[in-house]
Parts: sequence; structure tokens; C-alpha cells
Amino acid sequence: MSELNAELPLLKVSNLHVYYGAIHAIKGITLEVRKGEIVTLIGANGAGKSTTLNTIAGLLKPRQGTIALDGMPVGGTGASKMVYKGLSLCPEGRRVFQQMTVRENLEMGAFSRPASEIPDSLEDVFSRFPRLKEREKQIAGTLSGGEQQMLAMARALMSKPKLLMLDEPSMGLAPILVDQIFDIIRELHESGATILLVEQNAQMALSVANRAYVLETGSISMSGNASELLHNDAVQKAYLGN
Repeated sequence: MSELNAELPLLKVSNLHVYYGAIHAIKGITLEVRKGEIVTLIGANGAGKSTTLNTIAGLLKPRQGTIALDGMPVGGTGASKMVYKGLSLCPEGRRVFQQMTVRENLEMGAFSRPASEIPDSLEDVFSRFPRLKEREKQIAGTLSGGEQQMLAMARALMSKPKLLMLDEPSMGLAPILVDQIFDIIRELHESGATILLVEQNAQMALSVANRAYVLETGSISMSGNASELLHNDAVQKAYLGN
């Protein structure tokens, strides 16, 4: 990468518009994620957070706007090709392959990698998620909700992504498991991971992120340093119950 590109955001989304039929779901949002950051999108249900991630991941096609990864346009690229380009999505609802074992799920996450590199990737995720190592041969559908979330995150990491996108990782989990998931997110960040996080739990999201964007009905209403937004009166009233 040239020195010029090294200064560019890892992810740059500009003037993104997304429709579901006649419904204008995303209305011209612009955001960026720099290498080594955790950036979070917060907002109410239906604000467009997951739609934004799914569009960046190539699962939805934007009507207008650009998406660039490492300075290269990738908008309209199919989801599987986005993985090859260095982007990995851990989807809302976990979406593990229920009838496959833990190990088979992880191997599916490495489809873009040379076979010779998969053993090292498995070793890496098992060191981060020792509970998955203990359940390596267990059918994924029999795991607890927290274990399935760990598996979904580990599967996303198997492609060695430049950018890891996490969609509602705490959804449906007990508070103690939410704490565990966010501890893992902090550890990933400390090890150099770049993360774009969508999270309904605004308090947890803002506490772990470097920067944040607030989405309201498909538009960005506010952005800035996450710790500043955590103490912003409007954000506290709208999303933190204060």
C-alpha cells in the first residue's frame, strides 16, 4: 500500500441511499472507519443500522452512493467477493449452521483462505474462544445462545478480515454473557482488529468504541467521539434511559 493509501480510511461510505421497494431506508449517510478503530452505529429499532451493514457487506445493493475499502470502490460487489476483499460480517441473530459441528462452522468461515492457512486460523480462534475448543465436535444447534454468538464471531474471524462487522452481538443474551461478548470485542480491538459495530445496547457500544454515529430513520443525526456521545444529554435521553 502506498503512503497515500495508508492515510485513507479503511472503510469510506459516501452519500449512501438504499431502498426496499418504494421505502427509502437509508438516506444519504456518510461514514468512515480508520484502521484500528472500533466505530459503532447506534439508534432505535428500524433506524437502518443493520441495513447499512448489509449494504456494506454486499448483501443489499445501494441505489446511490459509494463504498470504498482501502481506497478502492467496492459498492455493488457481491457478498462472497467482499470476503475476499477483506470484509467479514457477523450477522444479526448469529446464523450459525445448526446441523454442522463447531469446527465445520469455523471451516466454512475460512472459505476464502488457502487450505494450508486454516489450521493456524483455527488455533488462533480457539485461543480466543477456549469454550469453542472444548465443544469443537459438538453440533452448533445444541450450543447455548452465548456459545452460538461466540461461534458466529469466531467464524467471521476465520477469514482474517481487514474489517470485522458485528451486527447486534448482544441480542438475546443474559447480562453476564453480554459482558463476556464485550470483553472479547475489547480483546480483539487491543490485538489490532478494526471493527464496525451495530448494537442496540448503546451504553455498552459507546463504552467500547472510539467513535460513534447515531442513526435516526435512515439518516445520521449525530456523530463524534464515543465517550463524548456517551455523556451527551440528547443521546442519554434517547438511548440510555437517562
